[in-house]
Amino acid sequence: YDQYGHAGVSGQPGFGAGGFGAGFDINDALRAFMRDFGMGGGGFEEIFGGGQRRRGRQDLYHGEDLKIRLKLTLEEIAFGTDKSIKIKRFKRCATCSGKGGSSLRRCPQCNGAGQVQQVSRSMFGQFVSVHPCGNCGGTGEVISQPCSTCSGSGRVEEQATISVKIPAGVSEGNDIPLRGEGNAGMRGGESGDLIVMIEEKPHERFVRHGGDIITEVPITFAVAALGGDIDIETLEGHVKLKIPAGTQSGKMLKLRGQGLGRLRSSGRGDLLVKISLWTPTSLTDEQRSLYEKLRHVEGEVPSKVSKSIFERLRESLGV
Repeated sequence: YDQYGHAGVSGQPGFGAGGFGAGFDINDALRAFMRDFGMGGGGFEEIFGGGQRRRGRQDLYHGEDLKIRLKLTLEEIAFGTDKSIKIKRFKRCATCSGKGGSSLRRCPQCNGAGQVQQVSRSMFGQFVSVHPCGNCGGTGEVISQPCSTCSGSGRVEEQATISVKIPAGVSEGNDIPLRGEGNAGMRGGESGDLIVMIEEKPHERFVRHGGDIITEVPITFAVAALGGDIDIETLEGHVKLKIPAGTQSGKMLKLRGQGLGRLRSSGRGDLLVKISLWTPTSLTDEQRSLYEKLRHVEGEVPSKVSKSIFERLRESLGV
């Protein structure tokens, strides 16, 4: 141990996984031993002084991370957007510049070391464990005159408005970290981060499927049989879609590049249009007459549904 430290002990026969089986940690055994004999729960680092370096204020008083949920429309996800969000957080106290007071003095309990030692005796001899000083929090300093504005914490509450750039193609569950926009640390510690968690608002016309979007468009029997151009809605407005003659209900047509932007890459997904046949529920006399004539001249309905229709149905359902 004296030559290689903790890593050297872990790699020797009789220590670590090689000596006691997979998953064994000598620190766990020492902590359990120390607890059993009333000597705290320290491992190698605390017992043998491996952690005796006084921790700085930045390490001890690092500010907390904050999380906020942000709901986006499909249009905002498709093209990216800039959003402003309001949060309540701690900022650095301007009165004391985040120090917590006008003057600092050496901690009388640890004498400025930031740590205290606890000596314990057992049948195996004497053990020394090292812990952060509870009086100064491990900094080695205490405030003589606490700031009247922040009461010595070095930070105060504020309502803040934060700008966040949303890239195109984000998905529900994606997180966008904003470094340093969380809570300010106490007594001069670094600020935490603000984590923006993305949520998607349901769209009344489109369903997302990865980078593609899916919509359903009804057409008449005449357009399905004869073909034609129809007007459909996209995320950018209305466009014309050509319906081939003989189009079956359930057929999927594709408009390339009309889907969502791709995250961390160029290009866009596609717009998938599922065709459905619209059946009128009421007919004029002229329409009824024409449908009667059509019924007498149209061919027989196929007795079996083609396999391609089932395939299209599975594709549309995602199964």
